[in-house]
Amino acid sequence: MPSVADLTPKSKPTWCPGCGDFAILAAVKNAISQLGLQKHEVMIASGIGCSSKLPHWVDVNGFHSIHGRGLPIITGIKLANHKLHCMVTGGDGDGVGIGTNHFIHAMRRNLDITYIMHDNQIYGLTKGQTSPTSEKGMHTKSTPFGVIEIPINPIGLAIVSGATFVAQGYSGNIKHLTELVKQGMQHRGFAFINVLQPCVTFNHVNTFEFFDSRVYNLQEENYDTTNKANAIIKSEEWGERIPIGVFYETRRSTYADELPQLKDQALVDQDISNINVEHIMEYLY
Repeated sequence: MPSVADLTPKSKPTWCPGCGDFAILAAVKNAISQLGLQKHEVMIASGIGCSSKLPHWVDVNGFHSIHGRGLPIITGIKLANHKLHCMVTGGDGDGVGIGTNHFIHAMRRNLDITYIMHDNQIYGLTKGQTSPTSEKGMHTKSTPFGVIEIPINPIGLAIVSGATFVAQGYSGNIKHLTELVKQGMQHRGFAFINVLQPCVTFNHVNTFEFFDSRVYNLQEENYDTTNKANAIIKSEEWGERIPIGVFYETRRSTYADELPQLKDQALVDQDISNINVEHIMEYLY
């Protein structure tokens, strides 16, 4: 079983000091270590953004793709070797901006992956423009007179799109976030974890102080994670109280379960020595 130190490469994160991404990185390494997974058993893919540098700083298999495309990349990897524990990490702009289409379809397919969204409600890498989750009225470099659109609700979108595990964490609580990541990785199906991740450089509204006085744990209250309708209502709660924890969990067959080619053996383990495609190549060329 690798320790957190074993999962830490020589390269150091280049995030701003105090960034909430550090806590997410710690939670991911904690989860892998505590679940007793070997390095070769884990794959992390990402898109573009501050958050998407995370695969560089976890010593497991990684793939740093292009903006909004972490999900289709991990889909191909998971279908090629569905024995891997597959994870995607990316920001709110990456996931519910340019990557929204992939986000929705990966959830309805119920791919067996864990998706961690770093939701800082701002575009951090490109220096502080409004993002799809920025609050209405928020002043940014791209909206100096205030955001005029309502924000996307990632939790609600995940529930109605077919994710079978939907949770929200807070990077100000690493212990709780670690447990959510572990639950997501152990869940068989699409696990979505939205993480409230303050950007200390460009978002001076949704700060650690803002969340510290508002977040509360759903699991410390009489909350039913199997009630889909109630989970959608709870996903809209924002203001004086902001819920974290598991919103919704259910079970249904995964995408790989429905494919006879994958049910018994991973594609990478299948014998292809008796397959001849020369006639196809001759026909094409």
